[in-house]
Amino acid sequence: MSIFDIMGPIMIGPSSSHTAGASRIGRIARRLLGCRPAAVELLLHGSFADTGKGHGTDKALVAGVLDMAPDDPRLPRSFAIAQEEGMKVMVGRVSLQGAHPNTVLLRLTAPDGRVLEVQGASLGGGRVRIDAIDGLAAAFSGDLPTLIIRNEDRPGQVAEVAGILSAHGVNIATMQLYRDMRGGLAVMVIESDQAIEEAVVQALRAQDGIVRATYLNMTEE
Repeated sequence: MSIFDIMGPIMIGPSSSHTAGASRIGRIARRLLGCRPAAVELLLHGSFADTGKGHGTDKALVAGVLDMAPDDPRLPRSFAIAQEEGMKVMVGRVSLQGAHPNTVLLRLTAPDGRVLEVQGASLGGGRVRIDAIDGLAAAFSGDLPTLIIRNEDRPGQVAEVAGILSAHGVNIATMQLYRDMRGGLAVMVIESDQAIEEAVVQALRAQDGIVRATYLNMTEE
């Protein structure tokens, strides 16, 4: 048990799960997209759907997508700010099999038309877990610098990625591997002990078989 389980994070209330955690999920999704979306759809599951309105879950998610921290005093006005900035917001419900009760499915549309789908769960005390990106499984918190690499499922891809990181002095803290089917698309989720330079990310993107490489570091402002 950590101190956050007892006291909770610094935040705009009322709930660490429904407000602080929701804001953090929205912010991670925004960073993964790489820009402010032109539109966002929030599909709430379980307790998020049932009691989220009273806890300000929808406002917190929108605040996060606007790149606000959980303690940002503007959080209660997030819908109005989104409207002022021209970001369309839609809120609905969804039933996700096997998902944590405090789960949201975010669909973000970038100004250039790119669409990103992120499924995240708020675990309590402000802690979160990203469970899927664009329908492919993932499991990371955003607490450490994280690489999300989509690649063709073929021999040698993991070794090539690990080799590039090793050559640049990046120490892997955790690595998780997922795939939709044999020979299809796979996902590597790699958490590191230190920040990863942009040149390393670019080197990964240039590798044959790498479809997409996204870098997330929530400690960078």
